[in-house]
Formats: sequence, structure tokens, C-alpha cells
Amino acid sequence: MSNPDQNQSVRKSATSMGTATLFSRVLGLMREQVFASLFGASLAADAFNVAFRIPNLLRDLFAEGAMSAAFVPEFSKATVKKGQAGEPPFTEAFRLLFAVLWILVVTVSTLSFLGMLFTAPIAEIYASSYKAVPGKFELVVSLTRIMFPFFPFVAMAAVIMGALNSLGYFFLPAFAPVLFNVASIFAGLLLCPWIEKHTHYPPIYGMAIGVVLGGFLQFYAQWLQIRKLGLKWKLFFEVFSRPFQVRGVKTVLLLLIPGTIGLASTQMGILINSIYATSAGAGAVSWMNYAFRLMQFPIGVFGVSLASATLPAIARKYANQDYKGVGFDLKKSLQLSFVVNGPAAAGLMAVGLPIVQMLFEHGRFSHFDSTQTASAVFWYALGLPFYSMVKILVPVFYALGKSRFPVIVSFFMVAINALLNHVCLFVLHFPFWSLALATSVSALGNALVLSLFLYRKYPQMFSFCFDRQFFITISKQVVISGAVGFFSYQTVELVDKLTKSMFFMTGFWIWSLEVFMAVGISFLVWLGIGKLLKIQEIEDSLIFFSKKLGRFKRIKV
Repeated sequence: MSNPDQNQSVRKSATSMGTATLFSRVLGLMREQVFASLFGASLAADAFNVAFRIPNLLRDLFAEGAMSAAFVPEFSKATVKKGQAGEPPFTEAFRLLFAVLWILVVTVSTLSFLGMLFTAPIAEIYASSYKAVPGKFELVVSLTRIMFPFFPFVAMAAVIMGALNSLGYFFLPAFAPVLFNVASIFAGLLLCPWIEKHTHYPPIYGMAIGVVLGGFLQFYAQWLQIRKLGLKWKLFFEVFSRPFQVRGVKTVLLLLIPGTIGLASTQMGILINSIYATSAGAGAVSWMNYAFRLMQFPIGVFGVSLASATLPAIARKYANQDYKGVGFDLKKSLQLSFVVNGPAAAGLMAVGLPIVQMLFEHGRFSHFDSTQTASAVFWYALGLPFYSMVKILVPVFYALGKSRFPVIVSFFMVAINALLNHVCLFVLHFPFWSLALATSVSALGNALVLSLFLYRKYPQMFSFCFDRQFFITISKQVVISGAVGFFSYQTVELVDKLTKSMFFMTGFWIWSLEVFMAVGISFLVWLGIGKLLKIQEIEDSLIFFSKKLGRFKRIKV
């Protein structure tokens, strides 16, 4: 049976990652604010968002899932193996790292070259409807071609991130995306105006260049860190001619492809939404993109952080046949995720419009854009707890060496998502926001099927994870979420009525007051009802956030 120290370890690792991820998400929102102010939901914004969908999809799959799920278990095993006599620690693990990097660089560079060569046919698959607007499809092709080199950088960054996590370094790998966002903000504020003033190219090209620059910085920062830990170039030359002979490489590669597919359900759903959104009218792609950006905050800070921190611990405990420990870690991670993401979902559904207005309604982003984006936020938020749940569950399958089942489920859910999209948009003629609803429904189905499989297939590990106490805790969190949503909405309504008589309160200040008042009231409701219902995860999550906000000096980077 696991003890509190095991819970402490996972929570500490997740805290470190959550801190860095929080920085990343804040900078990500700032990046979107800059982008919205410059381009709104215009033709250029739609073209960029569609063009960025392919490299961004690859970024999400690699940096937040498949590579870690395939690589971390084998690298973790290699860290405890001794190399040849006289070799320093981690030599076997670093051989594996160099071998995987070498194979990956060759593979993804080739794919990127082919992608740049055949950009037009690829873009036609998911943006053919843009041909009806003069110049729009051609802009998608150009932007996609510029951004394809982003893929190799982010793939290498994902491998090194997994290695650093296995060695106990969580902050820097999670912080590296901050550099990507900084590069994008730099591109929006400086490069785009320069291109518009001094060249004949559209200024949106500056954002595409910023994507590639950001990908490089994200890789290079982690490369410097792993080099400090003892990674030597001589090991690369040892494996250069025989990378497939390095112990563990074949296992990683065999898991990587199904792992990518297995973790792809949510992201493939977003890609499918983009394809359908190109047919839903001008601005739909951009509205969907801005809406899902808001989902990245709670998914990244808690869902991805908990998944990445839990995976190495589960892999080690499973290897040591500590089956109770595996179930314990999963249970705590799921409960911590729900206690935050449930109320966060309710709050976003209730306060989506003023949040969107406060963040984005500037420059070329109009009030109409805000209302449309808020409608997508509402339906995306419905599935927020399940997006995070899938992020936590799928890596468990790869730690257990069972990659086939999530792959099958993922394929099935992607098909369900596509079917729901088609029915909602072309049969029932619902507005574009129905695409977000379809994604939430498929995320719910994915989470339920994965949970049921673990419960039925591995009762010795997960029967007490999904037990009566677990569902009682989740039921209490549903009650709290409902209360948070109700009081958030009522707070916004009250502030709106009070500020109507205050002539000096306009625009941004009203929206900000609504948001911060709603957040404050929601926090008190969440804390009060949580204490009343005696939910331990409330205290755990408060520790999580207090460490993030007040103990940066103690974080291991």
C-alpha cells in the first residue's frame, strides 16, 4: 500500500511542473491577446490558425503525450542500469537518449521536407473550402510551408523533456514553452509591423516565423540543461552507426506510433473541428481557436502536469510490482484533477463572455467575435474534466505496456467526433459551436471507456481506485461545480447591473470587475463547500497552488 510520502512525491513533481506550465499558459494567453489585437478573426487570422493546425497538432501530441509515454518508461529503467566499468552514472540512459534523438531527427526532418514539398495537397485536405475566397487558400499554403520546420525542433524537445523528467527535473521542461510564447509575442509586436512596413509580404508571415523561432528556443533551453547533467557527444558517435542496437530503442519506437494515435483523440477532434469550421463561415476557425486556448489553462496546469509527474512514478512502481502504489497514484491524480477542473469548467461556462471580452476584445477583435468565441468556450468547457482525465489515463496504459487498447478507443472516438460534427453542422444545421460540443462528448466517451477497461482488466491495481469512495468524492465535486457555476453567473449579473449606473466604468474595466468578482466569489464557494463536505483534495490543491505561488526558490531546475 502506498504511503503519504508517495502522494507527496507526485504532488511535489506536479507542483513544479504546474508552476512552469502556469507561466507558459499565461504567456500563451498574452500571445493570443497580441494576435487578436493585430488580426482579430480576419482572413489572415483564419489562414494562420488553419496553417498552424498541423505543426500545433504535432506539438501537442509529442510535447504533451506520446513521446513521454513511449520514452520515459524505458529511459527510467536505463537510469538504474550500470554501464561498463568506470563509466559515469546514467551512461546507459544517455546512449538511449542519443539513439532515439538520432532516429527521430532523421525521420521528422524527412517528414518536414516532404510536408514542405507537398504543402498544397495537404492543405487542400483540411482547407479546400478556402479556395472560394481569393488568396485565402494560397496564404494557408505559404504559412504552412514556413511553419513545417517547427516539427523537428518540438520533437527533439519532447525527447529531452522526457529524459529530464525521468532524472527528476520538472520545472525547466515545463517552462520551455514560455520561450515559444515569448518568441511569438516578439514576432507580433516587432516582426509583423516591420514586415508590413518594409516588405510586400503580409504581416501575418511574422507570426509564422515566430513559431519556428519559438520551437528552436524550446529545444535549445532543454538541450543546455541535459548537457549540464553529463550528456557527452562521444556517446552520440558510439551509437551513430547502430542506433537500433541500443537497448530499449526498439521498445520506444514500437510504442511511439501507437502511443501517438492513442493520445490523439482530443487533438484529432480539434483538427476535425477545424476542417468542419472552414465550412462554417468566416471567422469560425479563429473563434474555435481562441476558445480552446482558454481550455489550455486548466488542462495544462493540472491535467498535463499531473500526467507527466505521475507517469515515471507509475512506471517504476509497476516494474517493482507495487500494484497498490500504481492504483494509489492514479486515484490521487484523478481526484486532484477533478477538484480543480470541475469548478473551472463550471466557471468558464458561466463567465465565458466577460473573460473573452477582457482578454481579447481589443484592436481588430470585435464584440461579435467575443460573443461567438464565448459560445464555443461554453461547449468546450463542458468536456474540460474529461480532456484532463484522458491526459492522465492514457500514459498509464503505456506504463503498463498496453498500448493497443487506447489506440482502438482513440480511432473509435475520432470517428464518433467526425460523425457528430457532420450531423450537427450539415444535418441539424446547428451553428459552429456544435463542433465544440461534439469534441466534449467524444472526450467523455474516451475517458469512460479507458477507466472501465482499467477497472475490469486490472482489478488488483485499480479496483480500489474506482471504488465507492472515489465516486462519492467525484459526486461532491459535482455539487461544488454546480454551486460555483451558479454563484459565478449571479455575480456577473449583479456587477453588470451595478456598473450600468457608473458612467466612468466602461469596457475593459467592467469586464475585469465581473471576472475578478466572479473568481473571488467562486473561490470562497469552492473552499467553503469543500470544507463542509470534507474533501481532502481541496487541501491538496491549495498546497499545489501555494507552492507554485510562494516557493519558486525551492524548485529544482
